[in-house]
Amino acid sequence: MMTRWGVLALLAMTACGSEADPDTSTQFEVCPGVVAGAVPTQATQSLSSGPVADGRQPYLVRYRQVAQVSTQQVSKVGGEVRRVYRNVPALAAMLTPEERDSLARDPNVALIEPDVRVRALGMPVPTGSTGEYTTGMRLVQAARVWDANLDGALDRNAPNGSGIKVCVIDSGIDPDHPELKQAYLRGKDFVDNDELPWDRTEEAWGLGHGTHVAGIIAAQLASGSANVGPEMDRNGVVGVAPGAGLLIARVLDVEGQAWISNVLSALEWCQREGAHIASLSLGGPVATQLEREAFQKAADNGMLVIAAAGNSGGALAYPAAYSSVVAVGAVDSSLRRAFFSSRGDNLSLVAPGVEVVSTIIRSQGTVSQVALGDVRMPSRSIMKAPAGTHSGKLVDCGDASTLASCAQATCDGFVALVDFQHEEAVPRQIVNVMKQGARAVIISGANHPGGLMELSIGRPGSWVPSAQVSNETGGKMRAVPGITTHVQLTHSDYAPFSGTSMAAPHVAAVAALVWSAQPSLKAAQVRHLLETTAKDLGADGRDRDHGYGLVQAHAAIQAIPTLPAQP
Repeated sequence: MMTRWGVLALLAMTACGSEADPDTSTQFEVCPGVVAGAVPTQATQSLSSGPVADGRQPYLVRYRQVAQVSTQQVSKVGGEVRRVYRNVPALAAMLTPEERDSLARDPNVALIEPDVRVRALGMPVPTGSTGEYTTGMRLVQAARVWDANLDGALDRNAPNGSGIKVCVIDSGIDPDHPELKQAYLRGKDFVDNDELPWDRTEEAWGLGHGTHVAGIIAAQLASGSANVGPEMDRNGVVGVAPGAGLLIARVLDVEGQAWISNVLSALEWCQREGAHIASLSLGGPVATQLEREAFQKAADNGMLVIAAAGNSGGALAYPAAYSSVVAVGAVDSSLRRAFFSSRGDNLSLVAPGVEVVSTIIRSQGTVSQVALGDVRMPSRSIMKAPAGTHSGKLVDCGDASTLASCAQATCDGFVALVDFQHEEAVPRQIVNVMKQGARAVIISGANHPGGLMELSIGRPGSWVPSAQVSNETGGKMRAVPGITTHVQLTHSDYAPFSGTSMAAPHVAAVAALVWSAQPSLKAAQVRHLLETTAKDLGADGRDRDHGYGLVQAHAAIQAIPTLPAQP
């Protein structure tokens, strides 16, 4: 039933692929003793799961009045209540078709609609380094607000987000990341139903999406992790609003998916915790009446809700498409609209969303270096690939679709050059060449108009260092088969991601800066300031590709005195 609704592609990263055993019908030889592939995990039933064995499906039940919401009524007909909402008169429940029909006959019930899936589409005054200042935070004028003299320290009494709570509704975070520990206030996990919003299950860490988003908002000056990339400042990065406090609501599971019912519960939790701003880097293609009401109610209650526009390149995702939500698209460092950034009349603003460097889960990321002989080639590590180094002869393994794809393979070890097929095939391709003796893998050709895709191995297991190169670089490598090739993956607790997922937290953090400059502002006033002071891009005035333009922190704060008096 859920396939009817569909889902958006992960707004920043790819989902893990299939780990099914490869076809061995054309196998010539498999190296003995090779263990390759993911560690199997046992499926578990949770609030984020789909239909259960008795045929129940997840639904949202909207009552006409708050006093009419009845968990007892749902239990009486045999249903299972999962969530109860306070801002709108509704609950989420697991129901059979018969139970749904029984509830629908109640005159107090206004509507029943399916729960739908969405996917992942922020002090002391430390002295750090301007090397921590990312391109994105410079483009939105953050440093100009709180480090006007560019000395690597927060200016005294300058707005930096202090006193403002930003609620990140996402995949949870790594709360022990040095860049986030000081900003983290409190969290709640709506996937596992506990108070620890870690981006993980018992088996493995997730994709790091929420950790990346949180770092864009509030990574701290001079708080770099022990593992930084070889070309990064030793202090890591700094967020757009380093003084802001982070509330973390985990709704996305380790596969990057969430039920709308959990998102709406998280939205209410953010309000109860006093959040000024909610940042959602997730979305889906389907609107629901209850979702529309819930986001409108959040805005009516004074919270500024900001959401990623979507990565389809087409229509805006939901909740970004609702008028009560600030929809944010993505531009690159040259202020060109990212090819993937969704568009539409309700688009409000754009912000940096291409190759944005931020925090990721500690010890889960790597930075790659690939060299043919002594010549270094541009590359990117594949997510979840282990750190390590291997030098060996380069073997062209084609599309690696069988266990006989590497014609020059030897069990003594080699570097496999593999043609990219599609995202889901990557784990299988790596398993196939590992079984033929590969001790490092290079995937060639995962290009899109903005550069290289963000490929992932998927689940933890037995893997070798794996990187990717462009189709052009792969062609140069294929012209010199047998050359000694060096592949090195080094641990890094930072990584560049692309997507409107990265753009939305830039705007959320700028909103925090503006609000901290004048705490008496209302959410509608903050939104007005962001939109009216944005840097116009594209066609004159507001347009479907850029909204009002690139969000500008300093300009928005300077415009505060021009706001009309509140009635």
